[in-house]
Amino acid sequence: MTVSIGIDTGGTFTDVCIFDAEGRLTIYKLPSTPDDPSIAILDGARQGFAAAGVTPEETGYFGHGTTVATNTLLEGRGARTGVITTAGFRDLLEIGRQERPDLYDLQVEKPPVLVRRRDRLEVAERLTYNGTVEQPLDIDAVREAVRLLVERGVEAIAVCFLYSYLYPEHEQQALEIIGQESPGVYPSISHQVLAEFREYERLSTTVVNAGVGPVMAGYVTRLKEQVQALGVPVEPYITQSNGGLISLDVARELPVRTVLSGPAAGVAGARSVAAAAGLENVITFDMGGTSTDVSLISEGAVQIGIDSKVAGYPIRAPMIDINTVGAGGGSIAWIDSGGHLKVGPRSAGAVPGPAGYGLGGTEATVTDANLALGILNREHLLGGRMAVAAGAADAAIERLAGELGLDPMAVADGILSIVSVNMGRAIRVISIERGYDPRDFTLVAFGGAGPLHAARLARELEIPQVLVPTVPGALCALGLLLSDLRADFSQTLTRPATPDALDAILHGYSQLEAEASAWLDHERVEQERRRLRRIADIRYIGQNYELPIDVPGGDLGEQTLAGILEAFHAEHDRSYGFSAPGEPAQFVTIRVEAVGLVPTPEFPEIEPGVGTPEPETTRAVHLASEGRTVEVPVYQRETLLAGQHFDGPAVVEQMDSTTLVLDGQRVEIDRYGNLLIRDERS
Repeated sequence: MTVSIGIDTGGTFTDVCIFDAEGRLTIYKLPSTPDDPSIAILDGARQGFAAAGVTPEETGYFGHGTTVATNTLLEGRGARTGVITTAGFRDLLEIGRQERPDLYDLQVEKPPVLVRRRDRLEVAERLTYNGTVEQPLDIDAVREAVRLLVERGVEAIAVCFLYSYLYPEHEQQALEIIGQESPGVYPSISHQVLAEFREYERLSTTVVNAGVGPVMAGYVTRLKEQVQALGVPVEPYITQSNGGLISLDVARELPVRTVLSGPAAGVAGARSVAAAAGLENVITFDMGGTSTDVSLISEGAVQIGIDSKVAGYPIRAPMIDINTVGAGGGSIAWIDSGGHLKVGPRSAGAVPGPAGYGLGGTEATVTDANLALGILNREHLLGGRMAVAAGAADAAIERLAGELGLDPMAVADGILSIVSVNMGRAIRVISIERGYDPRDFTLVAFGGAGPLHAARLARELEIPQVLVPTVPGALCALGLLLSDLRADFSQTLTRPATPDALDAILHGYSQLEAEASAWLDHERVEQERRRLRRIADIRYIGQNYELPIDVPGGDLGEQTLAGILEAFHAEHDRSYGFSAPGEPAQFVTIRVEAVGLVPTPEFPEIEPGVGTPEPETTRAVHLASEGRTVEVPVYQRETLLAGQHFDGPAVVEQMDSTTLVLDGQRVEIDRYGNLLIRDERS
């Protein structure tokens, strides 16, 4: 029997999801080990295999979502990096775009520069805008720069020359010299990382790749060895920020592609669950222990962005458009200098965790508020495997209430209100600010804490329906089993959007498709499982930003061009509220998305039933809408049958999460076991 396993490591918990050949799904959840994530991964795999009744040797697929690159950036633990760049561009990393996101904040602190000025060295070389060599590369200067950086103890060297995306030979020569002079140093070469224009973003992305490279290289090497030692016969895949999977070799070379690895797997899982339920327009709501990640899926398509900032550093790479806020179950409630209650972004994390976990935490968190209000089980979590110290949670809330001079229940409810406002603001960014009305979407709630807050959040945003998957707390791990292999190839090729430019555009696509095919060959993807998609970044001449537009395969003619431009004008109107069909447009960057389809398990249907199920018990829950504590029915998720329904207020418990249903909301269970929560008041 062949089984598939997905493991996602989060800030608080590590989730394991196993599908066997008979379609049985086994999930397992255990605390993360932040100091060494591989400990929880291997423990989770062992215990997950045991729970599923299978052996590691039966594994046919292993997917992994990791926060190694993200945490390396957030915590400033990247490798000491040196930069070699074109003469005159030494300070580009600090100059940046001279943007001031906080225009009136005179004390705003910019993130520290990733490479000290003394470790940023210039060499003579120069190209013109069209890639013509004006000044050859000074080979001796490169060799001297590499030697000097090595003497200073750098672990990685980023090379970024002006216009190298048009003429990469100079960077290729520099790479050869690095290999000759310091084979142990991690090289990051800009035309390999990002063959696109905008020199600052290309340099920043290349430097981030260099900084996290040695850390990721060490991690994937250990992971590969440990998984083999466990007896797993296949090599793990790692999720990219774009939602696709890559091999360990690619993750080692291009770790910058994994900075949103874990959240991207959750979006992939949510899309598949929603599609099976017949929903194409959804907002994904992933609330974990440390943060909340939200994304939007329109007509079944995940929104992909190119420009992002992680920990304040610009990264230009295809990423799922995910908005993250510091709002999770472990987010700490505190009082600011004005005496106002605040929540997050500081988190209790896995250690010491919320006070209610009994692991030494004393500060009140969102989880403690849910315990104090009775929404969470006050005796145990994780299906009884994790005891809860409800008294410690109550004490933490009471201390905070004493400082505020308020009733503890009012403070606990205030914590949930504040965190809902923070999460609602994040959803507005990826919906309203992108031209979408959240009232046209379904909220897909997952993560350990997502179902706890989804009903309240949906009501506040007037979202008419919430879908809670069968395994919400482990959906990121499940998403790893539902993702395909994917790689993105790009080339800046600025050309006017006129028939005269089509030959050059088609030639550029042919080159990128050849690269994509070579990558698919390397990944041993069968021909019938290959998919190539063309995309072009287009703008009106004179604009500084582009919009991605799909480009048909095959030859490009005038009729095809007209269709591309029509789609561009429509997308411009949707994004910005206007379009100018009479204005000339231009191609800026062409892209090819290569996908290798991976066999994915199908969602099993659950046993049918009718009517209203019997609750297992009742629990005293303080509901803000009632202004008092009421006895509400508590249902066990695994006992619910397809076709059954019940009304709120109610609580649904399961091993990996808890769902709260408010008064005036009705729950229906679909054939796959998803909870569909509809607000009867709307």
